[in-house]
Amino acid sequence: MNRFFSVLIVFVISIVSINSLATEVSPYKVINTVGDNLFTRIAENQQEINKFPGLMRDIVDEELMPFIDFKYAAYRILGKHLRKTTKEQRAKFVTSMRSYLVRTYANALSQYKNQQVIFEQERGLKGKKIVSVNTKIIDVNRPDIDIAFKMRQNKKTKQWKAYDMVVEGISLLSSKQAELSQRITKQGVERVSLELASIAK
Repeated sequence: MNRFFSVLIVFVISIVSINSLATEVSPYKVINTVGDNLFTRIAENQQEINKFPGLMRDIVDEELMPFIDFKYAAYRILGKHLRKTTKEQRAKFVTSMRSYLVRTYANALSQYKNQQVIFEQERGLKGKKIVSVNTKIIDVNRPDIDIAFKMRQNKKTKQWKAYDMVVEGISLLSSKQAELSQRITKQGVERVSLELASIAK
C-alpha cells in the first residue's frame, strides 16, 4: 500500500502546472513543472490541514484537477459501455470519477515523504497528440520505480493534460477500466456512478 501511495503521490506532483502556462507548452515542460503552486499552498496551510483534513481536497480541487483530463479518462474507463449510455449517465459518471480522483489524490498527498523525481528531457513531438513522458522515482527506502505518464493534447485548446500513468508496465487506467467494466455490466453505469460518488465522500 505504501508503494502504491508513493507512485500515486508522484503522479499528483508531476502533472501540476502553474495557471499561467500557455496552451502551446509541451507535455515535457508540463510534467517538469513540479508542483510549485500545489506544494507551496500545502506548506503554507499545513497546520490547518492537520486540523481540518478536508482542506486538502479543496487544494487538490483548485490546484491540481484543472490539469487532469478526467473526462477523457472516464470515457476510456467506460469503454464499450460508452455508446450504451445516455448523455445524462455519462455526465454523472464523469462527475463521480472526478470526485473519486480528488479524494484519491488528497489521500495520497497526505502520505507525501519528499521522494526525488527524475523527469525525461524535452523531445520532439512531430505532430503527436498523445505522448508518454518517462519518469523515475528515487526513494532511499525502496527500489526505484519507472513510470510513463500519458499526456493528451486537447484538439480545441491545444493544452496538454495527464490522463493515465503506466507503472512498471502496468496502466492504472486500464486496470481501473477492467475493474469497473465488470461491475458496470452486472450493476449498470448508474449504480457504479453512485458507488464512486459514495466512496468520494
